[in-house]
Amino acid sequence: MPEDYCDLCDLPLSTCVHGMPAPPPPQPAAPKAARAPRTVKPRVARTPAAPAAPTRRAPRKWTSPEELAPHIVGVLQHAGGELDAPDLFDALEARLGDDLLDGDRQLTPEGELRWRYAARRARQSLIRDGVMGKGAPGTWKLG
Repeated sequence: MPEDYCDLCDLPLSTCVHGMPAPPPPQPAAPKAARAPRTVKPRVARTPAAPAAPTRRAPRKWTSPEELAPHIVGVLQHAGGELDAPDLFDALEARLGDDLLDGDRQLTPEGELRWRYAARRARQSLIRDGVMGKGAPGTWKLG
């Protein structure tokens, strides 16, 4: 049996887009199952719990500015309330002695000793709290 050819594109009707039957209409989607209503649990007032167990912390690597602040104030009080920064750092190092940790003697990325960096940060917080005042550049003084 000879195949019929399309008059528009000269292809067999079985492969021609003009001779192919239209695709069947899409099947309607099945209805979604109804969801069960969400149950909300009533809030329960919290009772005071037992104190939490202390969290474990890694051993400190260097001294914090908060720990250095009282030493800075002590050095300045002993010196009469005002010192040049190099003299203050020398007196502070002598006062702290072996209490400085190994990490305190390491350098920051900027090349400064970590304990001196912490001391400068402690100075900033002491100035903010009103314990120290801003003196001449390079001078630390009590407020």
